[in-house]
Amino acid sequence: MTQEDYDEVSKRALQLFDYGQRVAADHGLILVDTKYEFGKGHDGSILLIDEVHTPDSSRYWIGQSYEECFQNGLEPENVDKEFLRLWFKSHCNPYKDEVLPEAPKDLVCELAWRYASMVCLT
Repeated sequence: MTQEDYDEVSKRALQLFDYGQRVAADHGLILVDTKYEFGKGHDGSILLIDEVHTPDSSRYWIGQSYEECFQNGLEPENVDKEFLRLWFKSHCNPYKDEVLPEAPKDLVCELAWRYASMVCLT
């Protein structure tokens, strides 16, 4: 990546993040962090090439309860899949184990509920 490409990608990523934070705030959420994937077209143009601001690629905290959680030293309420990642991390090494344990049904249901609640917020 050239410096010019880096500067362009950085500018676009920050613009996308700013937009995502504003949309999230309009729906009572805090967009904490996310990932963007960029590539290059055949003509050399910079392209955004993957999902944007989904619960799979982003962490969202619930704005209404954030301050109280923060003041009490608690993990912020969220509507993303971080809890499921943490469960796998504590039960296996997802980067080395060839076979991962099956997630408990209640965690899978919780993930489905969180994702469905995101749709209801938009």
